[in-house]
Amino acid sequence: MSDVVYQIGNERIDRMGVLYVVPTPIGNLEDITLRALRILRESSLIAAEDTRTSRVLTRHFDIRTPMTSYHEHNKLSKLDQILSALATGDVALISDAGTPGISDPGSELIRAAIARGYDVVPLPGASAITAALVGSGMVMDRFLFVGFLPRKASALKALLGQLASEPGTVIAYESPYRLTDSLRAIGEVFGGERAVCVAREISKKFEQFYRGSAQDACDYFLRENPRGEVTLLIAGAPPTESRWPDERVILALNERISAGESLSAAAKALAKEAGWSKSDVYQMGIKKD
Repeated sequence: MSDVVYQIGNERIDRMGVLYVVPTPIGNLEDITLRALRILRESSLIAAEDTRTSRVLTRHFDIRTPMTSYHEHNKLSKLDQILSALATGDVALISDAGTPGISDPGSELIRAAIARGYDVVPLPGASAITAALVGSGMVMDRFLFVGFLPRKASALKALLGQLASEPGTVIAYESPYRLTDSLRAIGEVFGGERAVCVAREISKKFEQFYRGSAQDACDYFLRENPRGEVTLLIAGAPPTESRWPDERVILALNERISAGESLSAAAKALAKEAGWSKSDVYQMGIKKD
């Protein structure tokens, strides 16, 4: 617990309490950190997305801190109660699994605590996003998380259209019941050969990483009927080849021919570098003569 003093104008306001954002295991209970266990034990209150799910965790580790529910359907009525609790002690925010605030109502509590002047301390820990990314083998130095994919086909196609030129890996959460529909839409918008990775049941007994094309993945999961938590990754758009201007192609062609290459060999070599077809480069050489 920490004492925090704020000053607004000439008025000093003493506040106690920190909102700790505590990641919890996304599968294996061993994934929780020692620091997370300590914070859960030492806090005055645990705000949990689903108290039934969270009590499995707290019973397993013999954590007896009082718990209250905070989820999408009661967040308006519970927000002030939890913020009031911060006036007298620390509060640990947890979700069903993973890091709170990522596609769950915890983000609103975090913003409200910051707006009221409370300290918010995030703990590093389990996250399906990072686990799926590093397990996918895709580009990891640039990625875009888009949350849960839209349910409606038109909205899904519109979102995918906006992402068509994204060079980084796209990461989304998806329901296993809509997975094949989403894979089919990805194939239609990005092309069936676009690489995807379906990370399913991460850190659980039946963990699976399916890596392949959108079309192959769609066919596979139509047969296999997927279950469990799904994180879907889409490879970024391939780099567009920059097409050399005519003048540069002609200059390079002249240099190769002057060095002794045949027109056919020079055209073939330049086509790969310049982003032109071999026949177009060859025609440039003929017209030059």
